[in-house]
Amino acid sequence: MLNDLPIRKIIHVDMDAFYASVEQMDDPELKGKPIAVGGGGKRGVISAASYEARQFGVKSAMSGRLAEKLCPELIFVRPRFDRYKEISNRIRKIFFDYTDLVEPLSLDEAYLDVTENKIGLPSATLIAKKIRQRIYDEVGLTASAGISINKFIAKVASDYNKPNGQKTVNPEDVLQFLEDLDIRKFYGVGKVTAEKMYQKGIFTGKDLKSKSLEYLDKNFGKSGRYYYYVVRGIHHSEVKPNRIRKSLAAERTFSENLSSEIFMLEKLDHIAEEVSKRLEKSKVAGKTITLKIKYSDFTLQTRSKTLPYFISDKSIILETAKELLYQEKLNNSVRLLGISLSNLNTDKDKQSKPIDEDKKSVSVQLKFDF
Repeated sequence: MLNDLPIRKIIHVDMDAFYASVEQMDDPELKGKPIAVGGGGKRGVISAASYEARQFGVKSAMSGRLAEKLCPELIFVRPRFDRYKEISNRIRKIFFDYTDLVEPLSLDEAYLDVTENKIGLPSATLIAKKIRQRIYDEVGLTASAGISINKFIAKVASDYNKPNGQKTVNPEDVLQFLEDLDIRKFYGVGKVTAEKMYQKGIFTGKDLKSKSLEYLDKNFGKSGRYYYYVVRGIHHSEVKPNRIRKSLAAERTFSENLSSEIFMLEKLDHIAEEVSKRLEKSKVAGKTITLKIKYSDFTLQTRSKTLPYFISDKSIILETAKELLYQEKLNNSVRLLGISLSNLNTDKDKQSKPIDEDKKSVSVQLKFDF
């Protein structure tokens, strides 16, 4: 039945170059200059870049060396995560003045469900404007926002008018918006998947929509069903104020590439200890241990093992990580190792309701005032 489709007004708020903007706010001498948070030193990786730096192609997850080649005048700033968390908490307090349905994704972005809000304002668009203005007036930073009928579309829309802008995709515009959307802008479609879609003639949402559920299942596995529904405006994920942690991890990037497993064992010991401490602090345990290996050529490999019981003890984590390390020969020298635990004892099995793809649509929302 069409009436089964949930009717929501969702805002996705995304801070503009958050870490870099905090640094520029706290140090006026950095304003208007290309800066990178992190990335210093021989093996540093950038956590965030200011918009001035982005004009040169500098971006997060890029090596500091490459960033410096792209922008010789780049200023590297040491990260201050305690400060970013402090600012993030101030911003979240503003969110809670409008709704209790706030789902943080990270320090710099969150979903808000304002279908029913604390100020009784029917327009999600106006609420987003008020929130962004308050962030600027009370914190001193700019934010962008996307507003629409579900989390997927709101997140995509928040990237449209960055920085310091917002975009509303009204219910009656949803289907056309998704059909016109470049496949690379679909949240959940990474670089590898986009290339695969290109090879199959899928360049826009309209191309994706033309493919059957069977075709997408066959070619894209379990993600195929997700793509099939989101391109039709169907995304049932609710804004969850208390997000359940799905995994917990720690990793280290080395100053020199490691070529022998023997040299990696000491590193794994420290990483396992960090993971164990985080598990204890969060009061959780997990069954699945995953070893992450990033090689010197930046290729990534993961190896996993699921135990029949929940663990949080460092010794078991370390022994399992060692077993995974020796599972097969390394492809190259290693620049990064990481250990994560998933399948946590906080997970809850959820049965999603079956969807009749022939009947479901966003038409029920067309009368919904945004």
